Amino acid sequence: MVGDREATGANAGGSVPDQPRIRVFLLDDHEIVRRGLRDLLEAEDDLVVVGESDSASEAERIIPVLRPDVAVLDARLPDGSGIDVCRTIRSKDPSIQALILTSYDDEQALFAAIMAGAAGYVLKQVRSHDLVEAIRTVARGQSLIDPAVTANMLDRPQSEPEKPNELASLTDREKDILALIAEGLTNRQIGQRLFIAEKTVKNYVSSLLGKLGLERRTQAAVLAAKLLQ
Repeated sequence: MVGDREATGANAGGSVPDQPRIRVFLLDDHEIVRRGLRDLLEAEDDLVVVGESDSASEAERIIPVLRPDVAVLDARLPDGSGIDVCRTIRSKDPSIQALILTSYDDEQALFAAIMAGAAGYVLKQVRSHDLVEAIRTVARGQSLIDPAVTANMLDRPQSEPEKPNELASLTDREKDILALIAEGLTNRQIGQRLFIAEKTVKNYVSSLLGKLGLERRTQAAVLAAKLLQ
């Protein structure tokens, strides 16, 4: 079901343009949840809900058409996963930011969400104000994934100890930098650790992201946390 309310870009009188509002799409199989989220978000002057759905398959079809700034996606749906929806819509339009909203604190789902290109992963127990701020944050292109989360993944036991093929294309220096990204270090800190210029680190990061087929530094961090054991 597609929402029929969109940002107008002008105030009620039509004489003075407002700041562009953040366009949001809602995906959740519970109508009462969607209604509550819509009421919450549209009470904010800078947010507008441009569409909603209770179906993963429908969302994959209509989100790229509506082109919201942020898609708030339920992680688990009767006909699929919000994580799969995230992967699909971002493959079609990377400018759409995805925020996964879930009832489950699941590390595997968190990993999958980040690797699918999600900008954030939020539990449904989140406070209303924090959810609104989360949407604003990802709309700005920022990540809501705490580097500490990726660092904690380093402690998880791995069931497949063999050398991962994903890293075969990286140079030794790129592998070193990838490991430091997983520790949550910034480019400047990595440069200080390896005694190289910050700009050089940035070039290495861009190179390794390209080789691994990743968009975000956060994706590289969680992949490294999973693979570099």
